[in-house]
This record gives sequence, structure tokens and C-alpha cells, in this order.
Amino acid sequence: MTHATPRFRAPLVAWLLSSLLLGAPLSAKALDLADVVLEGDLRFLAVRPDPDAYWYESRVQITESSLQTGVVQLSTCHRVLDPNQKIVIAFNPERVRDIAVVSTDGVGRYEVQGHRVELANVKRGGSVCIDLSSRALDRVDDRTWRLHAGPLMRRYLDGYLPMQARLAFRWPEGLLQVKTTRPAEQPGVRIATSVEGAELDLVFAGRMRATVDLERGRP
Repeated sequence: MTHATPRFRAPLVAWLLSSLLLGAPLSAKALDLADVVLEGDLRFLAVRPDPDAYWYESRVQITESSLQTGVVQLSTCHRVLDPNQKIVIAFNPERVRDIAVVSTDGVGRYEVQGHRVELANVKRGGSVCIDLSSRALDRVDDRTWRLHAGPLMRRYLDGYLPMQARLAFRWPEGLLQVKTTRPAEQPGVRIATSVEGAELDLVFAGRMRATVDLERGRP
């Protein structure tokens, strides 16, 4: 079977990226064809059928200055990668700058090319962590800002495999509070908030977009 070249994309105005194209047979523990979601469908999963497979995490730091400029500091990691000779992580060139690979494991070599990070000779279970700046905050009104996440996906042929995304947001105590999230909390979507930030933990299969509306903290 021909193996597709994996590509991680952020084609829209998203601060978060993750698009894993897989051409290999299903091999993750407990996965079968029933776990593949077709194009156009999105399924949130209370229990992930392949808990030891690929997952994504990000940490976003928002400051008072971010509310004026829209620029946040972002740290991302792609964990438990599938083996492949080449993986390309592509960021939105209109939103992202200062891309830096801070760590790799099980990666033969890497290179930053403009808005892309190219990985070569990736071993099973490998990982890469990348820091960057992103103009990720869109102002909604005088008190509200919106973060866009996605599209997030783990592609397999013409469908999508299950994946997990752990998203963390941090800001100075009392600066912001979560107003709404889409998707809302449900099986497969866990949300935790505090005066210093918020965390979303999502398990899903399909092409997923998320938004988080943040408003000024109460005086």
C-alpha cells in the first residue's frame, strides 16, 4: 500500500493546528473500520478506542497586551506520531511568526522553512514540540475576544480516526473569564476554568473546529 505523506495544516484563521494524513492500515489497539468517521461527520467520544495513539496538546499565554494586538504565545506538541519518512507541519503564514522547534524525540532531522516545519525519518511514537507567536485573538466587542481552534483532524484515507486534543489557556489572574465554548461540555468534551485560565480536553473523530469566547474579568 502506498503511504501518504502526513501533513499538519492550519489553513484558516486558527491558532491551533493538527491534520494527520495516514496511508497505513489500521494498527492502533482496538481500532477497526467502525471507528473511522466519514467526511462531513463529527463524533465526540466518551471513551477513546485507541488511548495510546496520536494526540495533540497546546498551551496559549494571553497577556494584557494580547487584548490590544491579538498576538498570543503558543506552545504546541504532537505526541505519539506514526512512523513516516516525512511529516510537514504547515502554519497559517498570515497569523503565525517566530516558529521554533524546541524539542523532538524519535525524529531523524527537522527544518523550519518559512511557515512550515518539515520532519524526516519519524519513528513510531515520536514527538515534536514547537513554540510560536500567533495573532490568534479576534475582538468581538469592547469586552469580548474569540479564539479559534482548528480544524483539528486525524485523517485516514477518505475518513478520520479518533484523536485527543488537550488545550490550555493562561492569563493573569482576573484578566479574563470564559463566556462560552463551542463545542459545549458533553461526553468527549471536558472543560475546566479558573481565574487564571481554562483547559479543554477533547476526544473526537472527524474534522473539528472549536471557538472559545473570553470576556474581561469582573471588577
